[in-house]
Amino acid sequence: MEYAEKLLTALALPPAGPILLALIGLWLAWRDWRFGKTIVVLALAVLWLLATPFVSDALRYSLERRFPPMAMDEVPTADAIVALGGGMRPPTSRNPYPDLGSAADRYWHAWRLWRAGKAPEIVVSGGALPWRDAAATESDAAMRLLTDLGVPANRILLESVSLDTRQNAQMTEAILRTRGARKVLLVTSALHMRRALARFDIPGIEVVPVATDHEVAADPPGLIRWLPDTGALDGSRRALKEYLGYWVMR
Repeated sequence: MEYAEKLLTALALPPAGPILLALIGLWLAWRDWRFGKTIVVLALAVLWLLATPFVSDALRYSLERRFPPMAMDEVPTADAIVALGGGMRPPTSRNPYPDLGSAADRYWHAWRLWRAGKAPEIVVSGGALPWRDAAATESDAAMRLLTDLGVPANRILLESVSLDTRQNAQMTEAILRTRGARKVLLVTSALHMRRALARFDIPGIEVVPVATDHEVAADPPGLIRWLPDTGALDGSRRALKEYLGYWVMR
């Protein structure tokens, strides 16, 4: 089920979505449908725009601005810190060490909060996708990182089953209730926080969003920001994934 969901999501989002739309347009044009060429031009225009830093930054900032960075003295104390998965790839058969991704800031920030005394425990959440080469779960890899940073192993709680944000919330809720938690700090990327916070609407537990991994800077306008860039296209894809996931959830 998870594989099918991720496959459909990949086909709907860029770059696959606009490419499929262009192919449909080419097929219609070949069959002498006049609007087939229009579809091709539209698909290419959408792909170009989504690949520009200007559009990519606008999409990501529309999500990130809801959860600006918080100074450490603004963060309240809580019973636990919940760090969501998605920031690293677990060890594989070709690499015995975890591979930190661009969203690994969430683990570093969870460590900062713990070191500042904001909560006594850290819950790390994230399993391993069964169709990928993984020698461990992401939560196991995150525990290795946190213990290397100095967090005692008995202060880290693992949720090693979930494969998406919905399951993150369900599995983590069970852990929090066994610990008697009343207030938790939810740590994830600012881009992901809106959808994550909606999933973590847990009765009886106050969830405080503490976003990190803010990506969009106030870069000055210029022609180069309208030229396609692979990094910008990936940013647009991730922002649209958040909007799509939130819409489906609602």
